[in-house]
Amino acid sequence: MNETLLRIAGLETAYSQSQVLFGIDLEIRTGEVVTLLGRNGMGKTTTVRSIMGLTPASRGSIEFRGRRIERVASDRIARSGIALVPEGRQIFPNLTVRENLVAFVSNRSGSADPWTVDKVFRLFPRLAERTGNMGNQLSGGEQQMLAIGRALVTNPHLVILDEATEGLAPLIREEIWTCLAALRNAGQTILVIDKYVERLIQLADRHTIIERGRVAWQGTSAELDADHGLWHRYLGV
Repeated sequence: MNETLLRIAGLETAYSQSQVLFGIDLEIRTGEVVTLLGRNGMGKTTTVRSIMGLTPASRGSIEFRGRRIERVASDRIARSGIALVPEGRQIFPNLTVRENLVAFVSNRSGSADPWTVDKVFRLFPRLAERTGNMGNQLSGGEQQMLAIGRALVTNPHLVILDEATEGLAPLIREEIWTCLAALRNAGQTILVIDKYVERLIQLADRHTIIERGRVAWQGTSAELDADHGLWHRYLGV
């Protein structure tokens, strides 16, 4: 049994007086791919923001690699080995593709075979062809590839992808799914948010569905695949 990498227990989070999360529980083991599912506005991104320290928890605990992080500054959380591919990508528009990557190179997990800029270019040949292009000269799909590459060159213990394929053309979306499958096969631990349930069932080990800031269901890919009523009830599929 792989050890627990991230454990969230009883997480409550609010924006000012408006509470969004009501007792979220979530566990991710080393080497797993886990999803966070739910309709828009149910609390998925807020959960991610709480993990990263961007919207601090008001109650509950977040434990990463055996240490509590719910009161830790976001920059320290990132340096501890959690990399976020945020919704909207948020790459630097005035830096080249290579500069966007070089600025984040680190080995936070102490990997013996770390991700490098050249290794990212082998994963995404399209980026290698555009190494001198500015961030704002890239298509949406290329920006998403760059955002994933930027996360990988930090060599994190955990990669979080918020809306992994949102707004991408079908062919580019397939490239992202292929990339994520390759990362899974290489043993990368991943938490992914996306709406394409069929593809997530193929990719992930376990799933958590959030409804109005609460955990509505948790289970394996086989269990989710067997109960399409869950899709209609909670995901609008």
